Amino acid sequence: MTTGTPPPTAPKRSRARTFVPLAIAAWAVLEIWLLTVVADAAGGFTVLLLLAAGIVLGAAVMKRAGRRAFRNLTETLQQMPGQPGAAAAPPAAGSGGRGNGFLMLGGLLLMIPGIISDVAGLLLLVPPVRSWLGRFAERSLERRMRAASPGSLSDAFQQARIHRPDGKIVQGEVIREDGTQPGARSDEGTRPPLTP
Repeated sequence: MTTGTPPPTAPKRSRARTFVPLAIAAWAVLEIWLLTVVADAAGGFTVLLLLAAGIVLGAAVMKRAGRRAFRNLTETLQQMPGQPGAAAAPPAAGSGGRGNGFLMLGGLLLMIPGIISDVAGLLLLVPPVRSWLGRFAERSLERRMRAASPGSLSDAFQQARIHRPDGKIVQGEVIREDGTQPGARSDEGTRPPLTP
């Protein structure tokens, strides 16, 4: 006997779910191999000093970027219209707050033990590299937003509800013939108030 519903199929595994764990594993093996090569060439104490310096420098960079982001947030909130001492017109967006995310990422990469992550973290400390990556990320995000289908987030949830595989959701509207509002309780007049 057939029910008319197609048999459930296993969802396809995305490429990211397949390749990201493999890339992380390859990166970790490469980092360990490079650390052993440097330890053979320069000595284990040198590698230990490099790793400690990376942790200290990364923590300092993250602390500085966090303070700058907090200062920018505080200034933005103080300059909002309606706040005491705020200008009548909203200020133009400056470039002082740009790049904090990449600066924090650079600090995090410096704190992760390894030669490749330290080099990538040091590259993110260079302002032209951060500005180029910021422009690239903005263009990529704009391109994805233009390619996205129109609709709001609630439309996406509604579409997910409509197309369930069991087909048991029926859209409709409740209309009461007695004139009461939907959700109104009939015993509201008979209950005593909660506060004395």
